Amino acid sequence: MEVPRYTPHEIKTFPRKPGVYRFYNAAGKVIYVGKAKDLKARVSSYFNDSAGHNRKTKKMVSEIAHIEFTIVNTEFDALLLENALIKEYQPKYNILLKDDKSFPYITVTKEPFPRIFSTRRVDRKKGKYYGPYSSVRAMNNILELIRNLYYVRTCKLNLSEKNIKAGKFKVCLEYHIGKCKAPCVGLQTEEEYLQDIRMAEDLLKGNLAPARQYFKEQMQQAAEKLEFEYAQMMKEKLELLEKFQSKTVIVNQKLTDIDVFAITSDEKRAYINYLKIANGSIIHSKTVEVKKKLDEPDKEILPPVIFDLRKQYKSGSHEILTNIEIDFDLDAECRVPRIGDKKKLVDLALKNALYYKREKQVQSQSDHYKGIEVLRQLQQDLQLKTLPEHIECFDNSNLGGSNPVASMVHFAKGKPTKKEYRKYNIKTVEGPNDFASMEEIVYRRYRRLLDEDKPLPDLIVIDGGKGQLSSAVSAMRKLDIYGKVPVIGIAKRLEEVYFPGDEFPLHISKKSPSLKLLQHIRNEAHRFAITFHRSKRSKRAIANELTQIKGIGQKTMEKLLRKFKSVRKLKEADHDEIAAIVGEAKARLVTGALKNA
Repeated sequence: MEVPRYTPHEIKTFPRKPGVYRFYNAAGKVIYVGKAKDLKARVSSYFNDSAGHNRKTKKMVSEIAHIEFTIVNTEFDALLLENALIKEYQPKYNILLKDDKSFPYITVTKEPFPRIFSTRRVDRKKGKYYGPYSSVRAMNNILELIRNLYYVRTCKLNLSEKNIKAGKFKVCLEYHIGKCKAPCVGLQTEEEYLQDIRMAEDLLKGNLAPARQYFKEQMQQAAEKLEFEYAQMMKEKLELLEKFQSKTVIVNQKLTDIDVFAITSDEKRAYINYLKIANGSIIHSKTVEVKKKLDEPDKEILPPVIFDLRKQYKSGSHEILTNIEIDFDLDAECRVPRIGDKKKLVDLALKNALYYKREKQVQSQSDHYKGIEVLRQLQQDLQLKTLPEHIECFDNSNLGGSNPVASMVHFAKGKPTKKEYRKYNIKTVEGPNDFASMEEIVYRRYRRLLDEDKPLPDLIVIDGGKGQLSSAVSAMRKLDIYGKVPVIGIAKRLEEVYFPGDEFPLHISKKSPSLKLLQHIRNEAHRFAITFHRSKRSKRAIANELTQIKGIGQKTMEKLLRKFKSVRKLKEADHDEIAAIVGEAKARLVTGALKNA
């Protein structure tokens, strides 16, 4: 069943209920996803109050061709659905949250005598995961504390009951230095071992009270029995715990299970710091950067980020503290504290956000100045009349003359602009002829720019020596742009730079940042061309295999090509995965043929 779509003229029929709306452009692509307490009022505001919109919002509104909406029960349901749809469609006008998917976790494995270690790969079937940790140092401090307080094995042995009884293992150095009680040879029961694991998990959750109580009781009982050596060991563990606690206590231990958020922003980005508080301690701290798309105010940016971070850290806290008022239901009590310890927590989060913002701005300015200096050096080395802010580089790729393709990459102010990259299938050249292929793609590129009245680059770079450069010059002469745009060739072997008509190449110092920039641009063009060539070869290979299968037509083949890209991936796919795309009957034909291949 299709979801009904509406034109901007039909907004008056929208309901006054909470929901999520989606804007589509003329090509049928989702360009924006938004949530609303009142769908009719919110969507109408884009079209009725155009004078109050900024330039970016006006541009988005001009692209809207159709609108879809989904009614939900509550504001929080709208936030959930909006978050899911943004991740699915990645609309170009929605804010971009730069998250930390590569940050580490601490895992407690699901196996006999579980292990505790750090990892960046999350597989919920293999264990429990705590994190992610934005600071590797903080994570390592916790792991070190756990290993000093508890007897947790570090080996990867399969400590099944059968293996232990068979005497397959021997004690290791960890046992001799008092870090492990050797469950591998039956010197520690699994129940005793799991008691340590449970207390370690309490510590990972930020709950230090059970461990503190346990070590205190053990120390007192040992002292009463005159077991002074054991009592001293328990005292040292208690002191370790107290020392760790003293580093993380913020205000008082009555503050528990609280999420704290603070936001600050500039014209292009917002910076949000998140603090997770448990038992008066910060157990997680993270700052994220959000790229604005429509100059969104802080009160619109913060709710989806709060939702994302709470989901990521699996927070069920019923209290959220922020530095700005939030007019949205987040399934928790949101407050802006004015005085007291909670106000200090918000101030601390804001201090973190402001520091991160300042660091990013300093870094951005530094990168900008470095980039300009490199371009000035390049201008000087190549004796160019203008600063080469926009550089385009071309490269061919064909192996044995098969599937000839080419690429063009675009660099602006010394950095790649990937939306300007272009791929080319060679159309007018037969066989492996790099020179003719180069002439074709240079001609096609600048013929199009001239036809569309778009600006030409400040410098054209050709991946190759005199031959490829001459071919590019030939294309430029046909378009009457030779002499208007500088063009050079860069040969791979000795990194020589060739100018049209010059007999001898220019040798730029190997240490020069300008040569490194040219190498980076050339290598990027080569990488892009090779990637395109491999993709094309893989598609042809899979097409050749599939066309041999009786009962598999062109449409079925195209569906499988879009999904699996290569023969190897298709062979590795499950039968059910293939059946979901082409149906059960054709899936049997494909899997049967590939197994026999």
